[in-house]
Amino acid sequence: MFTKQNVLATLASFAVTFLLGYAIWGYATVDFFNEHSLNDVMKDPEDMLFIALGVLIQAFAMSSLYGKWARGVHSPKEGFQFGACFGLFVGLGIGLVQYGVMELMDLTGYLVDTVLEIVYYGIGGIVIAVVYKATVKKAE
Repeated sequence: MFTKQNVLATLASFAVTFLLGYAIWGYATVDFFNEHSLNDVMKDPEDMLFIALGVLIQAFAMSSLYGKWARGVHSPKEGFQFGACFGLFVGLGIGLVQYGVMELMDLTGYLVDTVLEIVYYGIGGIVIAVVYKATVKKAE
């Protein structure tokens, strides 16, 4: 669980997805999601410590699961596919449950967020796969 590969992939994925998440949701799509929000429940200012901790935990979970899922095949394609599945779970799976029980966003907001989650976690998966491939133990 705490192998060199897993720790390095976790840290690399954390760095990329933390910055990418800010670029996507904190900058590029703010106006879109403001238009599709039904209730403003956002903190102002955000608590970056808890955001960073959450992203770190996500990166660790993804890296740990990827290590078992990949079965030694590490490529950007495999990493993106893995991450995209994770993004589908988060974006569409959890998003539709939230749409069914909360009034946070309209359906368009959740559907767009699903696409963004697939890309976001797909990129995180690529980073994890690249680190796993670069740190794989060479046969003697």
